[in-house]
Amino acid sequence: MKNMFWLIIAALFLTTSVLGCNMFRGAGKDISNAGDAIQNR
Repeated sequence: MKNMFWLIIAALFLTTSVLGCNMFRGAGKDISNAGDAIQNR
């Protein structure tokens, strides 16, 4: 029972870290695109 608890915690942590990484990567692209649009004016 205790091993199952830690397995679930590890799975949640891994899922959160992967989703967080993708979110920040997308935000970085959005900021870069906004900077390019400002420079092209």
